[in-house]
Amino acid sequence: MDNKAPDGLPLPQRYGAILTIVLGISMAVLDGAIANVALPTIASDLHASPAASIWIVNAYQIAIVISLLSLAFLGDMFGYRRIYKCGLVVFTCTSLLCALSHSLEMLTLARVAQGLGGAALMSVNTALIRLIYPQRFLGRGMGINSFIVAVSSAAGPTIAAAILSVASWQWLFLINVPLGIVSFFLAMRFLPANPPRAQASRFDLPSAVMNALTFGLLISALSGFAQGQSTALILGELAVMLIVGYLFVRRQLRLPVPLLPVDLLRIPLFSLSICTSICSFCAQMLALVSLPFFLQSVIGRSEVETGLLLTPWPLATMVMAPLAGYLIEKVHAGLLGALGLAVMASGLFALALLPTSPHDADIIWRMMLCGAGFGLFQSPNNHTIVSSAPRHRSGGASGMLGTARLLGQSTGAALVALMFNLFGTQGTHTSLLLAGSLAVVAAIVSGLRVTQPRAAA
Repeated sequence: MDNKAPDGLPLPQRYGAILTIVLGISMAVLDGAIANVALPTIASDLHASPAASIWIVNAYQIAIVISLLSLAFLGDMFGYRRIYKCGLVVFTCTSLLCALSHSLEMLTLARVAQGLGGAALMSVNTALIRLIYPQRFLGRGMGINSFIVAVSSAAGPTIAAAILSVASWQWLFLINVPLGIVSFFLAMRFLPANPPRAQASRFDLPSAVMNALTFGLLISALSGFAQGQSTALILGELAVMLIVGYLFVRRQLRLPVPLLPVDLLRIPLFSLSICTSICSFCAQMLALVSLPFFLQSVIGRSEVETGLLLTPWPLATMVMAPLAGYLIEKVHAGLLGALGLAVMASGLFALALLPTSPHDADIIWRMMLCGAGFGLFQSPNNHTIVSSAPRHRSGGASGMLGTARLLGQSTGAALVALMFNLFGTQGTHTSLLLAGSLAVVAAIVSGLRVTQPRAAA
C-alpha cells in the first residue's frame, strides 16, 4: 500500500496545501504566546487576580499537551486532512467564544476548548507535509514548517502589542475567526486526502485517559513549581503522574499499535531525534525566559531595548531554517543537528560571559549565533523524526514531535524558576550556563545519529 502512495502533490495544489498548513499552525502557535502580553489587561477587565489569570495561558498549553498524541492516533486512523479540518472548525469557533467571554471561568474553559482545536492542527501538520511534498523535497517542507513555528513563537508578543495598541484584548482572539474560515476553505480545496489504513486500530480510551493524566500532571507540576505553589501539592502531582505513567507505558507495550508510540521509540534514529528535540527546546526556553531578566535587571536595558535586542535570535532562525531544509537533502541530519547545536551552545556560553557593560553589537552577534544554530538544527531534526517512522505512522511521529517540543519548553521554563529560587539575581547567568550545557548534551546525542542510516524514502 505504502509503495503505491503518490509521492507528493502537483505544484499548484502543493502551494495551496502548504499555505493552509502555514495559516493553521501560525494561529495555533501564536495563541500560545499572544495572550501573555494582555494578561494584566484581561485580569483587570474580568476582575480576576494576576495569579488566577495565569490559567488563561496554562489552560491552552495543558489542553494541547494532554490531547496531542490521541489526536495524532486518530489522524493515523481516519486521515490527517479530516483531523486538520475538524481542528480548524473547533479552533475558529472557540476563538469567537474566547472573545465573547465575560468571566475568567468562561474564558478559561474556552481556552481549554481552543487548545484542543490547536492540538488537532499541531498533531498532524508534519504528517500532512509528508503527503504534500515529494520525498526528495521533504526537507524543504520541514524547513518551511520550522520557519513558521519559529516566527510565530517569536512574533507573538509583538503582534499582541500591535493589536492592543489599536483595539481591545478581545481582538487577540477575534482575528482568528476570518483567518480560520479562509484556512478551512483552503483545506477543503487543497489538502491531500489520505485514506484510512486498511486495518485501522481500535482507539483505546483508557490509554487516552492515562496519557492525558500523565502529561497533564507533569505540565501542571512544572507550571506550579514555576509559580511557587506549595511543595506538597507539586510532589503529590508528581507522585500520581509517576504511578499513572508507569501503568500507561505498561499498557502501551501490550498494544499492537500504541497511543504512545513506544514501537517507534525502538527505532534508534527516531528515539535519538526525540531526545535531541527535548534537550534543545529546554535549552531554548531556558535562554528565552531568562534573557529579558538578564538584559533588564543585570545589564540595565529598557523594555523596548530588550525587545529589540532579542529580535536577532528569531530573525537568524528564520533565515537558517529554510536553508537547513535544503541541506538535509545532501547532508546527514545527525551531522547538521550536531553542528547547529554546537553553534547554539557557543552563542549561549558567549551570552553568559558577556562583559559587565556590553555594547549592543556584543549582544546582537551572540543572539544571532544562538538563532542560527537553532535554525540549522530544527528543520533536519523534524525531518528525521517524521521520515524515520513508517508512512502509515506519520501521525504518531507528528504527535511525538509536538509533545517533545512542549515538554522541553515547559521543563525549560520551570528550570528558570528553580535557578531564580536557588541563586536569586544570579539565576539569569546560571540559566544561560545551564542552557549552553543542555545544548552541548543535545549536540552529542544528535552526533550519535550519524552512525544510523539516513531515513529511508
